[in-house]
Amino acid sequence: MPENLLSQVQNPSDLRRLPENQLPQLARELRDFIIDVVSVKEGHLGASLGVVELTIALHYVFNTPEDILVWDVGHQAYGHKILTGRRKNFHTNRQFGGISGFPKRSESVYDTFGVGHSSTAISAALGMAIASKLKGDFNKKHIAVVGDASIASGMAFEGLNHAGVTDANLLVILNDNAIGIDPSVGALKNYLTAVKQGKNPKQNNMIKSLNFDYSGPIDGHDIVAVIAALERLKNVKGPKFLHIITTKGKGLKKAEEDQVKYHAPGKFDKNTGEIHLKSEENLPPKYQDVFGLTVLDLAKANEKIIGITPAMPSGSSLKFMMDAFPERAFDVGIAEQHAVTLAAGMATQGMIVFCNIYSTFLQRAYDQVIHDVALQDLPVIFCLDRAGLVGEDGATHHGVFDLAYLRCIPNIIVYAPLNEIELRNILYTAQLGLEHPIAIRYPRGRGVTINWQLPFEKIEIGKANCIKIGKNTAILSAGTIGNNVITALAAYENEIAHYDFPFIKPLDEKLLHEIFAQFETVITIEDGTIKGGFGSGITEFAAFHQYNSKIIVLGIPDEFIEHGDMESLQRFSKIDVKSLQNLFSAY
Repeated sequence: MPENLLSQVQNPSDLRRLPENQLPQLARELRDFIIDVVSVKEGHLGASLGVVELTIALHYVFNTPEDILVWDVGHQAYGHKILTGRRKNFHTNRQFGGISGFPKRSESVYDTFGVGHSSTAISAALGMAIASKLKGDFNKKHIAVVGDASIASGMAFEGLNHAGVTDANLLVILNDNAIGIDPSVGALKNYLTAVKQGKNPKQNNMIKSLNFDYSGPIDGHDIVAVIAALERLKNVKGPKFLHIITTKGKGLKKAEEDQVKYHAPGKFDKNTGEIHLKSEENLPPKYQDVFGLTVLDLAKANEKIIGITPAMPSGSSLKFMMDAFPERAFDVGIAEQHAVTLAAGMATQGMIVFCNIYSTFLQRAYDQVIHDVALQDLPVIFCLDRAGLVGEDGATHHGVFDLAYLRCIPNIIVYAPLNEIELRNILYTAQLGLEHPIAIRYPRGRGVTINWQLPFEKIEIGKANCIKIGKNTAILSAGTIGNNVITALAAYENEIAHYDFPFIKPLDEKLLHEIFAQFETVITIEDGTIKGGFGSGITEFAAFHQYNSKIIVLGIPDEFIEHGDMESLQRFSKIDVKSLQNLFSAY
């Protein structure tokens, strides 16, 4: 039996001591190691399996970390982490207190740039390359690895556009597997398909036209061919582009066959690939499915309804509408800015547009929300999935800033439902016709109500609700975190009142006047940042009207929250049920 090579590789220096003919064995071992750990610990699977040979080749050819390697997004960087000193603690990946699921500068010198959102690698690596030249270092190499879904984003093209008029020592590697999380879409995807099939004339090569030295496409799983290409390009001056073709999920048959499901499959059998299914019988629905199924129902009755998502049809559950009404539901690729302004354009023509973007990704289209939607007061319906803490994806993915960054924008309505029924009803209300844009934010995961598909009810804009009456202390909650309050207060009689404020903007000022006139202490709670969010809005109201009640603001502290399970992250932020019970016991 051949000796285990992976156990001998603590860092890329060890890797470079191996003869090239042993690298295919190392690739098999690395792939098996990723499968072994992720099958039990969960995480992103298919992307890392697809770049095993490329990962080995990059660290084998280039002198990392002196030569700089930047991974776009970072879903595919598990092999990179294992080869750069983190094999022994890879089992802690994405766990509270463990290593991050994405490259992170504070974790390793080999993680040269923190990533998590797509399409940043080219700009970052170009910045590094220009800086190296300015410092007189003309030998340092700078490599950006970008997927075919990520390179279709506007920011990636901005980086290519700039790089093409420089003499930067930059190598862009296109990892072309025709899929991001869902299958890639758009004209660029069709162009790349034609290139791979040999149908596109070389004189039409768009990368060459941007002044890049273009190579490829080559088989990204032929490690000898990849190494040969990298060795040649290492000595080529100026911006270079290597097009490689890979298979997402390579090495695990089921992951190759169902690349969407095996992007992050949960626990599975490492030998067969069979996913360990969890019983969903008698469970509340996922919030994304409440959105997707409700919008589908509404679209059946209202032909003006349009659905838009930037590359998340499965994750957002807009796929239900896309399958039923493909001419009215659009996956625009990783292009959040375009998604927002596209929605604005449709709204000017009287369409009712549900623009579904993960909370953390809407940050990438902030100017479009202000300039193209709110300034013109267009009634776009933003549906912000994965709002609040999201768990193991960590700091790059927590949707904790939306309440703060939206609340300050004129004209926009901001709504956070307490449960699935409120989400369903606000979607119904919004499509009846609003005079202003609205942002509806809801969390990742399951709700609390099994029987949620009740007849629609119109929601009064700006109205809050009393859930529990009380005496001296009032809890004001915004969104689904209010369910933690309900659970925490279950042991109390009438000492503490509880109010659900689903509208963060406009606030129910009539009810707020009543609350501040009655209660000595007001506690606000949200699953967003305490700086500028719902609690800030309550304190602003109290200060403006000169109320003297004591106000306690609970929420996400003023720091970037790391990765981990939801219970640990809520406990860290002191908004879990136990922390709330401890606080409430003093009142």
